[in-house]
Amino acid sequence: MSTKKRLLIIDDDPDFVEVVVSILEKADYEIDAKYNPDEGFAALKTGVYDLLLLDVLMGRGAEGIMIARKISDDEKLRETPILIITGMREQIAFLFPGQPVHPSFVPIDELIEKPVEPDLLLEKVSTLLKMAEERKTLSETK
Repeated sequence: MSTKKRLLIIDDDPDFVEVVVSILEKADYEIDAKYNPDEGFAALKTGVYDLLLLDVLMGRGAEGIMIARKISDDEKLRETPILIITGMREQIAFLFPGQPVHPSFVPIDELIEKPVEPDLLLEKVSTLLKMAEERKTLSETK
């Protein structure tokens, strides 16, 4: 049985996905990639993932936000940590300088900007996975 953490990336830019997958596989993560929101959400519903890396702008617009909202409404999926990776930080109204993403607008755990710095990506992924493990451990001890 594999002990590697399974990550899913949903992003419609194949070149960007290739770079991120390369970075994460070198760090010994198991990666699945989907290139459109519908396939990505279907993968989440049928697979088991430890973390979701999600682009905001895909398909008809900000479909990444819609996926994040669907996840928060789904009892099975809502514990999956979400890392938004976007190139539009300064253009999105739900970010406030010096503040985390506004939780009532989009339910995510963390956001980083494109282009992604490999060390920052690995740091954020590691931190989110540790936080998820701690939450899981706490819920199991209750």
